[in-house]
Amino acid sequence: MTGRNNHHSGHGHTHVHTSDKCGHHGHGHEHGGGHHHAPASFGRAFVIGIALNTGFVVVEFVFGLLSNSVALMADAGHNLGDVLGLLVAWTASVLVKRAPSARFTYGLRGSSIVAALFNAVFLLLTVGAISWEAVQRFSDPQPIAGKTVMIVAAIGIVINGITAWLFAAGSKDDINLRGAFLHMASDALVSAGVVIASLVILFTGWLWLDPVVSLAINLIIVVGTWGLLRDSLVMSMAAVPKSIDPDAVDAFLKRQTGIIDLHDLHIWPMSTTEVALTCHLVMPSGHPGDAFLKGLTVELRQRFAIHHPTFQIETDPDNGCPFAPAHVV
Repeated sequence: MTGRNNHHSGHGHTHVHTSDKCGHHGHGHEHGGGHHHAPASFGRAFVIGIALNTGFVVVEFVFGLLSNSVALMADAGHNLGDVLGLLVAWTASVLVKRAPSARFTYGLRGSSIVAALFNAVFLLLTVGAISWEAVQRFSDPQPIAGKTVMIVAAIGIVINGITAWLFAAGSKDDINLRGAFLHMASDALVSAGVVIASLVILFTGWLWLDPVVSLAINLIIVVGTWGLLRDSLVMSMAAVPKSIDPDAVDAFLKRQTGIIDLHDLHIWPMSTTEVALTCHLVMPSGHPGDAFLKGLTVELRQRFAIHHPTFQIETDPDNGCPFAPAHVV
């Protein structure tokens, strides 16, 4: 389709393009009265989470120095990585609200997908590093710093638990927020494992329990993170969101009055919370009118959570551009 689409925040859009054979003889914009499914604001949650975790990193590093615990200082470095993860997710949540430009016609909505993918990969790399260290400890068990480690780890449970709770509500619908949630929940789980393992080791002297608990927790984290990695990777490839059945959308559109066929149906995520659709509708009776298009926009949003549909109206059932590449829908 030709022509630039202008996007106005707060309104749903149906872009209508009429064509005859391969020529586009004009296009209009029908602005529906509904609103985009804009990402919820979690700015306060990010500020609190970053502040709490930055403070915890400082405390953990200082206690590591005072107790001569390399493990605590290393964990402070790991938690500093979590602060980075929160910063990336927060930055993306701000960028998705940026207004579109001539170059970025959808704005920077896709940054939330990039952030989710970054956090998934980063978390798995962190787990890999911790697992490698745990495996090495089987052959060279290291004594732990006892009560100091337990106290700091207990503080970590509280800090990370509170931060994870701040993002729990948003993690269900936004994989960018899910990435932040998993980071914090994983750290709370690791801290809980450290406390339990430390208690048992203090009473039994079983140093091998520390790497065993670490590996078990890491396995749980990998299972939880794998879905985030898969979903963010699929989104980055502009695949149809798993919550939407493209066959159901196809069938719904074909049931509408005046539409005898359709082709080039594409559905993809614009961000972690917004979905776009483009489609050629074959309507021999001509342009269906603004009211029809507005109603179709509302129906797609309510039925399928598709927030930005764009239709090209074609009046010739045999209309097909010989220069266009073949599409598999």
